[in-house]
Amino acid sequence: MNRRVILFTLVALFVGVTVGLAANPHMGTWKLNEAKSKFAPKAPKNQTVVYEAVGDSVKVIVDGVDGDGKPTHNEWTGKFDGKFYDLAGDPTADKRSYRKINNNTLALTNQKGGKVTLTGRITVSANGRTRTVTTSGTDAKGKRVTSTAVYDKQ
Repeated sequence: MNRRVILFTLVALFVGVTVGLAANPHMGTWKLNEAKSKFAPKAPKNQTVVYEAVGDSVKVIVDGVDGDGKPTHNEWTGKFDGKFYDLAGDPTADKRSYRKINNNTLALTNQKGGKVTLTGRITVSANGRTRTVTTSGTDAKGKRVTSTAVYDKQ
């Protein structure tokens, strides 16, 4: 009897986490809509962003181009809990944090060597088709830069 209760509890927990992540409007593949976006000259552009469930965490895969048009790729796995998790592949940051503000909005913070390099807000539209990312940070030369990137759900 105890085995059934334990097994049922584990299955219910797994289903609950899976359903919770699946209902998250951020999940899925997003493609940059350059016509609706605003970047500083020579700013990097994340062309495709993928959010996928990995157990009870989220994996974010970002592919784009740097200011010189060279390909970039970075990956982050963690939770939307405001804690910093390792970031691989981004020369401007080694840790990233996402914090849930509400169902459609996340706060984003990047760090390099314990110092904040970028902050932002990610908002998915009510219909779930558009994602807007506003960021501000410091470029490699120490200059303050801002951008607004608009993405379409694929």
